[in-house]
Amino acid sequence: MSIANNLRALNRKEQFQPGFLSVFINANYFIKHGIYKGVARHADKLNGKLLDFGCGQKPYKHLFNVQEYIGMDIENEAHDHRDESIDVFYDGKKIPFANDCFDSVFSAEVFEHVFNLEEMIAEINRVMKKGGLLLVTLPFVWQEHEKPNDFARYSSFGIQHLLKKNNFEIEIHERSTTFTETVTQLRIAYIYSTFFSSNKFLRRFISPFFIFPLNLWGIFLSKILPGNPDLYLNHVIVARKK
Repeated sequence: MSIANNLRALNRKEQFQPGFLSVFINANYFIKHGIYKGVARHADKLNGKLLDFGCGQKPYKHLFNVQEYIGMDIENEAHDHRDESIDVFYDGKKIPFANDCFDSVFSAEVFEHVFNLEEMIAEINRVMKKGGLLLVTLPFVWQEHEKPNDFARYSSFGIQHLLKKNNFEIEIHERSTTFTETVTQLRIAYIYSTFFSSNKFLRRFISPFFIFPLNLWGIFLSKILPGNPDLYLNHVIVARKK
């Protein structure tokens, strides 16, 4: 593998599994770090046959120790599936599996892209065995993305209502970031998307000199300022099928 390919692979890894290097290069460090840590904390609770709903590249598959891991994504011409690891496609309305088929379901940053979310939560419940666990992350505060297929943001009360209404019991509901980290991430996202995202040279060679001090400052502030969970980037939820 060439040096260029190695660097691309390292960059892809840091986008979803942010480590120390991401503090220097990842403009989405806080949101990605929060999601990854949230999934990693609870992945071992899921077992058996697992469905990854909206799997994409399956960036979190390595965190799960399950008997079978099946990735499903939507069959949609508007959705780019290059470099993805999809086992099964679905039509956005019905999951192509029988009732009580899966022991666990995982979904990361997908629910905001589902226009008919309540119907799909009911479908997820249908294909799960009684007592099975659902691990899901979704944004509360974040900019529009994957346009035009970005449909909703849910408060903690809103998403809990939809899950409970469709026969799920909430066992864990966490917020991925604090108020300080959220404000820092939004500031960095604004700078990056406004000044760097459209210019490859600036993005690759100049932006790290701006990203690193802003990330470092946000980390420092989050350590010294009082925690405030009222503004956060993402939900991390573990729910059980009744």
